[in-house]
Amino acid sequence: MSEERRDPDREGLSAKVEAAERRLREAAAAAAAAEERAAAEIKALEADLEQERQKAAEELEKERRAHGEELERLRREHEKALVHERAAKERAIVAAERRLAEIETQAEEATKRVEAAEQRAAAAEGTNADAEARAREAAAAWLRGQVEAIRRETGRQ
Repeated sequence: MSEERRDPDREGLSAKVEAAERRLREAAAAAAAAEERAAAEIKALEADLEQERQKAAEELEKERRAHGEELERLRREHEKALVHERAAKERAIVAAERRLAEIETQAEEATKRVEAAEQRAAAAEGTNADAEARAREAAAAWLRGQVEAIRRETGRQ
């Protein structure tokens, strides 16, 4: 009887072992499938990451080129503005030099007129009345004042 009892216990135990082995195989298969899915997902994420890196690198290069082109455009505009500014300064200098030459000519002419007036005044001193001499001296003084004013104007420019 004890053998008969043992056989059913063995059969029950064997069934439990087989069931446990089956569950273990199913769990191992599920784990392997989950591992494959995880590996596939990791590969897909790595591919997406690489694509995003490539897009970012391309966008960065595009921005660098655009920035370089903008800097070059600004450099050319600045250079052009400097050329125009230099030309304007040169024109202003030429105009100022012309005006200075005109003023110097006027000053020389005025000086000659003053000298002539002084000579006439000196000659008139002995021959003309004192009133005429004073008038000429006043005229000469006035002319000297004009010459000095012209010279001051020349000195300011």
